[in-house]
Amino acid sequence: MITSPNGTPLSPLTFGTMQFGGNADEQASRAMFDAARDAGITHFDTAYVYTDGASETLLGQFIQSERDNLIIATKAAYSGGSSRGNILTGFATSQQRLGIDVVDILYLHRFDDHTPLQETFDALATLKHEGRIRHIGVSNFAAWQVMKAQTVAAQFDIHIDIVQPMHSLVKRQSEVEIFPMCVDQGIELAPYSPLGGGLLTGKYAGGGTGRLTEDSRYAARYNVAWMREAANKLTALARDMGIDPASLAVAWAMAHPARPRPIVSARSASQLTPSLAALEVEMTSDLYDQITGFSVTPPPATDRIEEA
Repeated sequence: MITSPNGTPLSPLTFGTMQFGGNADEQASRAMFDAARDAGITHFDTAYVYTDGASETLLGQFIQSERDNLIIATKAAYSGGSSRGNILTGFATSQQRLGIDVVDILYLHRFDDHTPLQETFDALATLKHEGRIRHIGVSNFAAWQVMKAQTVAAQFDIHIDIVQPMHSLVKRQSEVEIFPMCVDQGIELAPYSPLGGGLLTGKYAGGGTGRLTEDSRYAARYNVAWMREAANKLTALARDMGIDPASLAVAWAMAHPARPRPIVSARSASQLTPSLAALEVEMTSDLYDQITGFSVTPPPATDRIEEA
């Protein structure tokens, strides 16, 4: 079970600090941190590569007065590979930026095909056994990669406690194998991008700008006809219900039976407000099924669909 140093549990939502020190300056970042804390969020996520280190540095400043109440996660080895040296050197920098002796969760930021997992998990085991990290996670891993890594981790008397896949109404592939794997193995889920890069806020249909208009990777990921149609349907339903589409999208992501803890983020406190409001949305089973119907359900992991 993942808790803060004083035993505070993970919150239903996670706050992602990718914008700290980038699109959000220090004042805007502080306002979002305070809004997240006011909403009861205890789990904060950053990474070595976010905004050239400013994200970790600002988060480290904000948490000092209540550090033991919070679960702080960062990530290593997005670039440079998952070698022992790269992990240990990068983590030392992350630890210094955050200004804390122990990091609650350290993720491998992505799978590395070129470094033996034994070397990678030897480094993670060193950090764990030295007491510098409390839990190990992996991000952007396929289910088979998680289980392969889990087997190697056991050789070092450590294990993976949490995974971070992509998941939203328009990106549901993780429901096929990653979510069931986590339920079966008792692994926590903290999926990212529950708003589909902002698509599910409805702003792009109205001519708004954001990642989908500014970043070619996000445009390629979400500029798909059925995804835009799903966003339009969600927006119309939210309008009929008198709530923000972002609130409905995040509430839907939270309501999956695997009980994920989606990562929400924003560029300002006002932009963050609808995502935090998802905590107050009553997601009935009928409403969940209705929203799910707006999306394309991925096929099961087996072709023997008569047995699914």
